[in-house]
Amino acid sequence: MLIYYRMQNIEFNFEENGKEQFKEIERKFLIHELPENLNCFPCEEIIQGYITISEDGTETCLRKKGDKYYKTTKSGLGKIRTENETGITEEEFNALWSDTEGKRLEKIRYEIPYEDNIIELDIYCGNLEGLVTAEVEFSTEKESDNFVLPFWFGEEVTENKAYKNQKLVSEGIPKDFFS
Repeated sequence: MLIYYRMQNIEFNFEENGKEQFKEIERKFLIHELPENLNCFPCEEIIQGYITISEDGTETCLRKKGDKYYKTTKSGLGKIRTENETGITEEEFNALWSDTEGKRLEKIRYEIPYEDNIIELDIYCGNLEGLVTAEVEFSTEKESDNFVLPFWFGEEVTENKAYKNQKLVSEGIPKDFFS
């Protein structure tokens, strides 16, 4: 279901070499109060590790979500980024997983329908325990700008590099989170 949703909410772009790219429009928020009916929504455990992380915001990561495996490359900064996500086999995942040592995270992801969107609510585990975020993807920048936040959303951290997963795996929960 999530893959279908993403296909509906990301524009296709083609590079000169014909490789398909997706334009991802996404906003990220801190969550300090969980919605009351959280257990009514589907959830899955996600483990994620980074193979490469560049200063310009380009990252390549491996992700296991339920019994599915992915290799994803994202580039750019902020709420509009380029994304290329490819399904891989468990064997391919396991062969590359050691390259992510020291750059991993675990979380439980809930998918919550809200208006015409899906809120991906992530409850982090391990050394990121206590951190809860929500991400929402949009079809257009205008839709993103007009999004009405649920009352349980906290501060927006879309543009705050400290809350990017690639920073969380290397630096942990930002100090300002606890203030």
